[in-house]
Amino acid sequence: MRIEALCVSQSKGEPKHAVERALFVANHGIQGDAHAGEWHRQVSLLSAEEAEEWRERLPDLKPGAFAENVLVSGLDFGTLGLGSRLRLGAEAELEVTQVGKECHGHRCTVFERLGDCLMPRRGLFARVVKGGEVAAGDAVEVVEAVPRALFQAVVLTISDRCSRGETMDTAGPAVARLLAGELGAHVFAAEIIPDERPLIEERLRHYCDGHSIDLVVTVGGTGFSPRDVTPEATRAVLDRPTPGLDEAMRAASLAKTPHAMLSRGASGIRKKTLIIALPGSERGATENLEAILPALPHGLAKLRGDPAECGRLRRDA
Repeated sequence: MRIEALCVSQSKGEPKHAVERALFVANHGIQGDAHAGEWHRQVSLLSAEEAEEWRERLPDLKPGAFAENVLVSGLDFGTLGLGSRLRLGAEAELEVTQVGKECHGHRCTVFERLGDCLMPRRGLFARVVKGGEVAAGDAVEVVEAVPRALFQAVVLTISDRCSRGETMDTAGPAVARLLAGELGAHVFAAEIIPDERPLIEERLRHYCDGHSIDLVVTVGGTGFSPRDVTPEATRAVLDRPTPGLDEAMRAASLAKTPHAMLSRGASGIRKKTLIIALPGSERGATENLEAILPALPHGLAKLRGDPAECGRLRRDA
């Protein structure tokens, strides 16, 4: 595996051009590249083999035509999931933060030449976790491979007191362990944030819109207290509700305590990500999640585009 080309652009919207070497800066990206910064898509990578396939249609296609920073040969892009780590050259390390490259309406070179926007399938976005100088021709090594087949999950604990460090969060870690152990998911990120509706909405959009996350689980803020606003924040960002999950969670808890009818937990789909709001107590959160875990693998697979029929899956099971 090796780097076939390094590409940068000085301004957003202009084509990237190849350079012989580049300095990768931790938590920033490539020095001098317009798309670097403190966000999750600091560096884009593209399969050199796929670029060659495009070059059969456009022989003069140059590196950077798809706005990629790094053109890599010999790497099986299709097997790497979020959290995978790559070493470029002797020192620089990247963590995969998004799989696939999506068109956002810009007029890339290929769009202008072919009249349609057929973005490459074998691409990744990553953030720089360790800096270093990298040159074209340097080796690429997979330091840690997180299988693409694993469901990717994020856990957001929503609590004023936990966010201020006044009390320890036990519910969020318990939910993360349950997702990893029972669902077999890779927990890509876990955060603790206060009960602020704009912030909750922002974090939900952040993970649903740009990370290839399958499942975002929030923990807390579903009760009657004035600052319990997680359901409102959740519903504000949803494209489609999933009321069956809400009903199943409340029914399971209601069998154990009448207080379950006071839970205002909500769930639904934003783009290709399922969002589930759980209660804030460790017991309530795990009981609610356990009630719906049997249905989640099929639901998440359908969000990924699995064409199998529900009846066929039931018979196979």
